[in-house]
Amino acid sequence: MNQQPAAPSASPDDHKQRWGTRLGIILAVAGSAVGLGNFLRFPGNAAANGGGAFMIPYFVSFLLLGIPIGWAEWAMGRYGGRKGFHSTPAIMGVWGKGAFARYMGAFGVLVPLVIYFYYVVIESWCLRYAFAYATGGIGVDPGATVAAQVEASKAYFGEVTFSAANGVLADGGVHASVWFWLVTFALNAWFVFRGLSRGIEKFCLWAMPTMAVCALVVLGRVLTLPPDAVNPAEQNVLSGLNFMWNPDFAMLLNPQTWLAASGQIFFSMSVGFGLIINYASYLRRRDDVVLSGLTAGATNGFFEVALGGMITLTASVVFLGLAATQANSGGTFSTGFFALPVVFARMPAGQFFGAVWFFMLFLAAITSSLSMLQPAKAFFAETLGLTNGRATLFTAFICLLGNLFVLWFSQDLIALDTLDFWVGTFLIFVVAGTQIICFSWVTGLERGLKEAHEGSLIRIPRFVAFIMKWVSPAYLLVVFGLFCWLKVPGYVRTITGSDGSPPNMAALYAWAVILITIVLLLTVTAIGARRWRAAGLDLDGRLPAPDDDDDGPGGAR
Repeated sequence: MNQQPAAPSASPDDHKQRWGTRLGIILAVAGSAVGLGNFLRFPGNAAANGGGAFMIPYFVSFLLLGIPIGWAEWAMGRYGGRKGFHSTPAIMGVWGKGAFARYMGAFGVLVPLVIYFYYVVIESWCLRYAFAYATGGIGVDPGATVAAQVEASKAYFGEVTFSAANGVLADGGVHASVWFWLVTFALNAWFVFRGLSRGIEKFCLWAMPTMAVCALVVLGRVLTLPPDAVNPAEQNVLSGLNFMWNPDFAMLLNPQTWLAASGQIFFSMSVGFGLIINYASYLRRRDDVVLSGLTAGATNGFFEVALGGMITLTASVVFLGLAATQANSGGTFSTGFFALPVVFARMPAGQFFGAVWFFMLFLAAITSSLSMLQPAKAFFAETLGLTNGRATLFTAFICLLGNLFVLWFSQDLIALDTLDFWVGTFLIFVVAGTQIICFSWVTGLERGLKEAHEGSLIRIPRFVAFIMKWVSPAYLLVVFGLFCWLKVPGYVRTITGSDGSPPNMAALYAWAVILITIVLLLTVTAIGARRWRAAGLDLDGRLPAPDDDDDGPGGAR
């Protein structure tokens, strides 16, 4: 293949952006995946869908969706970076060979950007919880009954989220949680402004090991808990582990179990977000992506299953019992914010372990939220020709508006839930499906595998290649069909109204936010396409990528 001269950069500051080490990008990608989904969403999904029965479709989805699509994203991103691109629309245009894939790629910016609108708010709740536990607790009486403790835990959660009414004012002043959000928002903006190696990578190199230590400390305490004094036969560590690992095969006949498992894989592994594509675009041609992608995925699985699941579910069964654990698993926040504070109240030294747990959640959340800001910043930089500083400010301003919307429309968390459903779940399926089709069918599987194997330390097995081309798209289509059948009608009714009830205005406003953001991103994508074409960049993937085997300073080694 004739090599082309080095591709010009679409972004003014592109030459400054490289990963410092291979470990750095692995931990950064793992950090983008290891987040609140691992420690809040996963235990709730597992408890609500039969514990051990949930683990079977979870690992099936990991093997058929998470790893294959993740590998495709790593290869797509690195190849796009060699062409001078770092945003999902540009890179999708290259692999999809045209404008349709490029505009579909804009949804790969929409997903992390809109998720950030609410994710950083939840992140700030974790910081407030950690601060509260470190300075006196959250007001759950250790001597009260379990029912009273659960109610106290829910009351504190309502106070933190100010979900009783819209607005950000309380007791004649600004709600206390707003200040924690400001600190969280500022930290995110600062690390993203500092760039890949000096900001995101450096933070993840410190944060990921710290998270592991915190989680192992809590896990060690949980696995050494004595049985419950009243019901020792059913409320003990082995019962908790048994619930998580022994499947009730009847639950596998419920399509909801399979749907929850696949959704969990997408959300927790950051597949279909556009994050991996952006991160991998800063690699060099000979930087490994196959082993790195597998390592990042395995790291995420370890944090999710061995730490998040075993800590939360086991502790909950020991102190609350199996029935109460399943009863408090009805949502993303139920197990983590309702049940666990009760566990800490009944656990010796529970206030200390509560502080460690929620501080770990905060670290997990911030490594993920940084990865949501970075793709949007790169997108605005290379479409509008902005410098790093201006792109950071522009992205931060958009996110500020989104955060304020979620903070203000806080009643019953309807606005947050609407954004999470339509963007944080529905559109992830769409983006992931587009990516795997572009990789395996439009550009072609053989060409995609050749790119993935450039510099790889291991090769993608042939049976996985078969999965990437045939099984992943088909499985994804079936799951998406189930999702539309089981989930979409209920959320549509919140917008249109049902049984004579009016539409929920917060849900309507949330949809307006989504549509406005879509229009903005599609418009900016069109502006960027004109700029890139004028600069002589290969938008439609008609030419081979340039040879960039330079191993100079900044390459990930």
